Amino acid sequence: MTDTVADDLKPNAPSMGAGAGLPPEEIDRLTDDIVAALKTVYDPEIPSDIYELGLIYRVDIADDRQVTIDMTLTAPGCPVAGEMPGWVENAVGTVAGVASVTVNMTFDPPWDQSRMSDEARVALDMW
Repeated sequence: MTDTVADDLKPNAPSMGAGAGLPPEEIDRLTDDIVAALKTVYDPEIPSDIYELGLIYRVDIADDRQVTIDMTLTAPGCPVAGEMPGWVENAVGTVAGVASVTVNMTFDPPWDQSRMSDEARVALDMW
């Protein structure tokens, strides 16, 4: 069973869930390390990472440290649609303490520019 963890990273931050059986300091560390790992993954056509673009909708950390990520793409026809989930899985799989990673692709709700952080807007000059 998992519980939702409050996350004040930014207004459009993904839902972060964490195992109720994990100590709070471990949940915080895993959350920070997973976000850092997600920030290493870039869409090759956009000079901003997928986390700041708002492509990550949900991250769930189960009691057994299995991480499930729901993500989307800027468009369903994205040329790296088949590769990007693997990039995310590989990046998060390197986080110490993560047992396994499952990445689910979704287009509901569809991504739009309102999901981008201010950092991504600056990088893309989209004010």
